[in-house]
Amino acid sequence: MSDLDEKKSLNFHQMELDERILKGIAKLGWLYPTLIQETAIPLLLEGKDVLVRARTGSGKTAAFSIPIIQSILNRKRDANEQQTTAVILAPSKDLCHQTAKVIEDLTIKCGRLVRCLDMCSKVDNATLKHMLADRPDILVSTPAKLLAQLQGGNVNVKECLKTLVIDEADLMFSFGFENDLKEVLGFLPNVHQSVLASATLQKDVIELKTIVLHNPVILRLEEPDMAPTSQLSHYHITAEETDKAAILYSLIKLQLIKGKSLIFVNSIDRCYRLKLFLEQFSIRSCILNSELPAKIRCHTVNQFNLGLYDIIIASDELHVLDPAVKQKKASKKLIKKIARESETESGIARGIDFQLVSNVINFDFPRDINSYIHRAGRTARGNNSGNVLSFVAAEENAFMESVEQHLEAGVDSGEKILKNYQFKMEEVEPFRYRAKDAWRAITKFSIREARIKEIKTEMFNSEKLKSFFEDNPRDLQALRHDRTLHTVKVQEHLGDVPEYIVPDALKHVTGITTKRKKSFVPKKRKFGDKANNPLMVEGIDYGKQKKI
Repeated sequence: MSDLDEKKSLNFHQMELDERILKGIAKLGWLYPTLIQETAIPLLLEGKDVLVRARTGSGKTAAFSIPIIQSILNRKRDANEQQTTAVILAPSKDLCHQTAKVIEDLTIKCGRLVRCLDMCSKVDNATLKHMLADRPDILVSTPAKLLAQLQGGNVNVKECLKTLVIDEADLMFSFGFENDLKEVLGFLPNVHQSVLASATLQKDVIELKTIVLHNPVILRLEEPDMAPTSQLSHYHITAEETDKAAILYSLIKLQLIKGKSLIFVNSIDRCYRLKLFLEQFSIRSCILNSELPAKIRCHTVNQFNLGLYDIIIASDELHVLDPAVKQKKASKKLIKKIARESETESGIARGIDFQLVSNVINFDFPRDINSYIHRAGRTARGNNSGNVLSFVAAEENAFMESVEQHLEAGVDSGEKILKNYQFKMEEVEPFRYRAKDAWRAITKFSIREARIKEIKTEMFNSEKLKSFFEDNPRDLQALRHDRTLHTVKVQEHLGDVPEYIVPDALKHVTGITTKRKKSFVPKKRKFGDKANNPLMVEGIDYGKQKKI
C-alpha cells in the first residue's frame, strides 16, 4: 500500500491530457476533477495497478476511463493495426450502458480513433460477432457476456490487452459472477494494468485484489459514505400511510420542492400506486424498476437527465445490492435466479447515473443502512448539493434510528444530522382530505392493470419500432415515459389548487394572491412566528426564504 503525499489540487489541463479529451470534458461541463479523479488519473497514467475505494457519485467511472482513452490515443500514434487494448467489466447491463456512454461523451472529439463497444447492447449474436471482428479499442461487458465470446473465439486479447478494469467489484460476488470472472482472467495475458473500483473493501474484494492486482496503489480516500452535511441535508417527517401521500402532494403543489426529485419506494406495486396517486392531481412522473426493459430504463434516466421531466418514482425491491444484506432480505429462489442469469439487472439505488438530482425522497424508509446510503448517493453527486427527505411511519422507526446512529457516528460536535422537518398537517387539511380520497381510489386491480399496460407499451416502443427509431432518432427523443396510465378515474379539477386551500403564509410563494374587499382589514402576521407558518425546519421560515 502506498501513502499519498499531500499536494496541490490538479486541474484537468494540468494532467497532460490530450486536447481532444479536454474538449470532451469541457463539453460535459466538468469544471474541475473530483477528489478521486484528481488522485487516480495521474497514477493510472503512470501505468500503476490501482484499487479505488470511493463513495457512490464520486466520479470513479471517469477516473479510470480518462487514462484508458489517453493511453489509446498515445498508442495510436505508432500503431500498425487495430487492437482491443482495454476491457471494462461491470456486474449489470445498466452499468455497462452507463460506462459506455461516459466513454462516448469523453471521446466525442476523437472521431473514430477511439472505438468502444458495449457488449450488452441489444444486438443478435451474428451482429455482435461482426462488431467484435472490427476489434474495438475498448470492450465494456458483464463477465458472463465476455466469457461466452472468449470461449466462442470471437474475442482474443491474450497478446494485446493493456488495461483491465473491474467496476463495482463488491457487487461481482453478490451477483454470483465470481466463477465467470475467474474464468475470464484465464484468457487474459499475465502482464497488464489492472484497476479495481469498489464502494467497499470487504473480504471478497480483498480476495479478488490478490488475484488481479500486482503491487497496487490502494486509494482509500478519506471520504464519508455520503456527501458532507455542508453539501447534503437530511430531513425526516413522521407520517403514516395516507399522511405520506398528503404531505408529498402538498409539497409538490405548494412548490416547496424545487428541482429534480427521485422518489424511492420499496416495491414495484408501490411504484404504480404512487404514480396513479400523483396522476389524479395532474402531477406527471415516470417509473423506474427492474421489471422494465434495460433500454427503457436507460432512456428514461437519459430523458430525466436532459430535463424532460422532474420526478422519477423508483423501486428498491432487490435487496441483493450488498452481500451482507443478501442472505437476510432476499428469498432463496430470488438469489438462485439472480446467480443463474448472466444478464442480471441491478436495483435502482445502485449504479445508474442520475444527474443534477436536487431531492431524494424516501416515501418508504429504506430497510437497512446501505440502502439509505445508496439512495442518498443519487443526489449531491460530484460537487453539487442536495437534500434527502424521508417519510417515517411508526413501524419504520427502528430503521430510522439505525440510520441516525450511523450518520452521527463520526460527528464529534454532537450535531443532529437527521433533522426533523416540522410539517403542520392542520394547516393543509384540505390537501389531506383530497389525498385521502385519491389514495383510497387506487385498488389492487388498477395497479395490476397499470403494470401490464406500462410493460406492454414500453415493449412495443422498444421492439416493434426499433428499426424506425434507428432511422429517426429525433422521434426516439420525443418518446416520453411520464404518460398517464388512466387506470384510475382522474377528475380534472383536482389538478388545480384553489386559492382558499393554500395557507396564507405560503400564498406569495406559490404565486397565489388573495383579492380582498376594501372594507376588510387582515390581521398582520409575522413570518418569523413559528405558529403562523405551516412548514418550518429548525427555525427556518419556509414561507419566506428556503425551499427544498
